[in-house]
Amino acid sequence: MEWHITDAQSLGIIDREIGLHALSPAEYEIVRRVIYATADFQYKSLISFSEHALQSGAAALAARTTIVVDVPMVQVGITPVIQNTFANPVYCSMDAITRPQKEKTTAAWGLETLAKRYPEGIFVIGEAQTALSTIVDLIEAEEIRPALVVGTPSGFVGVDVAKSRLNDSMVPHIRIDGRKGSAVVAVAIVNGLVDLAWQAYGQQEQGN
Repeated sequence: MEWHITDAQSLGIIDREIGLHALSPAEYEIVRRVIYATADFQYKSLISFSEHALQSGAAALAARTTIVVDVPMVQVGITPVIQNTFANPVYCSMDAITRPQKEKTTAAWGLETLAKRYPEGIFVIGEAQTALSTIVDLIEAEEIRPALVVGTPSGFVGVDVAKSRLNDSMVPHIRIDGRKGSAVVAVAIVNGLVDLAWQAYGQQEQGN
């Protein structure tokens, strides 16, 4: 992303207020992006990274793996950075052509349709708890094997269960524990990961 002097000042404040931490440099970059986007320091302790999540996600981005998101806000938030780097296809569950189904929300049904089309994709669930539950259902049924799942929906009923199941799924993922989360958080995580991946793989991309 392009930084302005006020961004640098804000990041300096975040660095001072976070202080000592046990995060890796890459994890810290993601965490402070989220704090910068939300002004909420609780995310320092709420963001969880599965083993190899960042490595798997960065490699998948560099391989131009398809990205599937749950809501337009996430799609709009990540597309400019994606277009300026790896140019991965980005599809939104709300745009998927599906047959109506009473038992599921539009986001969940659209996401299931796209997940079966791109079973090894990158899935970014920013708002829809039902979409996250659907992804976990498909993982547990061994119908899909995502390269990365980003799960950040907020909620009071069942969202913690869906996030716990994601944690147990053994697929690479980044999640927000507890009730908090939002599409804004998902966008910050993905854009931070894209920047990290571009630093690692961008030179060879530009050389192609």
